[in-house]
Amino acid sequence: MYTVSLQKFADKMNVENLTPEIELENLEITQADVNRPALQLADFFDYFDHHRVQIIGQVEYTYMEKQGVERSAEMIGKIMSYKVPCIVFCRSLPVAEEYLALARDHGIPIFVSKDDTSAFSAEVTRWLNVELAPRISIHGVLVDIYGEGVLITGESGIGKSEVALELIHRGHRLVSDDVVEIKKVSDATLIGSAPDITRHFIELRGIGIVDAKTLFGVESVKNTQSIDLVIQLEEWNKDQEYDRMGLEEEYIEYLGNKVVCHSIPIRPGRNLAVICESAAVNFRQKKMGYNAARELYNRVTSNLSNS
Repeated sequence: MYTVSLQKFADKMNVENLTPEIELENLEITQADVNRPALQLADFFDYFDHHRVQIIGQVEYTYMEKQGVERSAEMIGKIMSYKVPCIVFCRSLPVAEEYLALARDHGIPIFVSKDDTSAFSAEVTRWLNVELAPRISIHGVLVDIYGEGVLITGESGIGKSEVALELIHRGHRLVSDDVVEIKKVSDATLIGSAPDITRHFIELRGIGIVDAKTLFGVESVKNTQSIDLVIQLEEWNKDQEYDRMGLEEEYIEYLGNKVVCHSIPIRPGRNLAVICESAAVNFRQKKMGYNAARELYNRVTSNLSNS
């Protein structure tokens, strides 16, 4: 199970920490969903998911004011007794000293955000979904080609990094070389990134390590990218049948998500960078409703039926 420290959460969400005496680095968030504890403030704790970040907005705050500080402090203390990760007051709402004293006693941080409650809740959920997503690391190269995330895989030494270098020369952007970390942020989306230690570096056999960001500028690199297409490089085998039409899509599965996959045989003289560009553009065309292979098939069928 993956976790996010409260220190990282506070830094990312740009919230004010009203309880600085509580050490945030050792406290963790384990769930991406958030909770607005309206029912808990009314003393209803059935099915209370205390693992979530607790967010108090204008509605909850107005109810607390009507109940009075003493009654509200009792409910806040009860919420904290469940060891929630933290409590966030949105809209820069003032926090009574009674609540802060309870927070210090229970070791539960209280934050204040300037953002509207709905916007803050949505951003927290979006960010935590990415940070807490299931993930794997694979051997490959991830490049942004015309806005499509193309994951290039193949055996070690087959030329993946050289293809990436040529694609950078052609104006595309490198996300990761050698190791790609893949996160499943939804049932339809995989996000790829590089490990921090190797970000923006490329290994070229015979030359060594080069820094793509330094050599080609910041426009040549990218930190994250959705994985839309996989290209598998493999040695040419004259006895193997390769798809020459592309009528039927082939897929590869990562973390339960299927991604369109093309197997590209390697032979001397083939410009792999151009092939990868063409594959990315063709993939985009298919998403926009045009399938070149299907169009050719329809033309041939129509011609045969008319002859």
